[in-house]
Amino acid sequence: MNQNSEFGSAIQAAQEAPQTAWRARVLLVEDEPAVSKLLQERMERDLFAVDISSDGIAAEGFAGAPEYDVVILDLNLPQMDGIELLQKIRARNSAVPILVVTSRAALEERVKAFELGADDYLTKPFEYPELAARVRALLRRLRPVGDGISRFGDLELNRLDRTVRRAGQFIELTPKEFALLEYLMTNAGRCLTRAQILEHVWKLSFSPVTNVVDVYINYLRNKVDRDFEKKLIRTVRGAGYQLG
Repeated sequence: MNQNSEFGSAIQAAQEAPQTAWRARVLLVEDEPAVSKLLQERMERDLFAVDISSDGIAAEGFAGAPEYDVVILDLNLPQMDGIELLQKIRARNSAVPILVVTSRAALEERVKAFELGADDYLTKPFEYPELAARVRALLRRLRPVGDGISRFGDLELNRLDRTVRRAGQFIELTPKEFALLEYLMTNAGRCLTRAQILEHVWKLSFSPVTNVVDVYINYLRNKVDRDFEKKLIRTVRGAGYQLG
């Protein structure tokens, strides 16, 4: 089987995967690739939507997005220590639940993290079911799922019933178009590269022979922008796409 056939099969499988009514969005800040990959795979099987950041400075930019429902934060990070990042996240977003997951087990470390705004603290090593249970408890206790609606201008995306409207007008999207629009709205104002979109929406590595991202962006434009004077989906030349 050639590369194009393999990619086509992968895309078909991704499109046919079951869609959930609503998935909590998780920002996982972890600098160990093996750990972050394992946690992402396990959490996405449990119907969480997970973005990964491997250093403190990059994570600070991600954490500014209003759509995250919980942050899982390691304290031993390159570029910026997790304690400093915890302070910065809490200063920018007073509501998002933060679960610290770290090898720092000393009492003074735990107390300091709680004083700076952590909502829970889990020491390594841990079993995945406990982490998942703690995340769900934070979601229930600190940020109950509300109407599940994201808005950008006159564009409205409802995760609960999987619908999209613009200026009150219903827009019918396929599951993959919905996932792409959800990712763009989560990162509104940020330029997303084709590689980021392909990895997040299709769970595939970027290939230069692939134009599926461009194809689906055009699908979205035809449905979201075509009948409206103000265009929301923007091409950033040489870089990628962004909403806004």
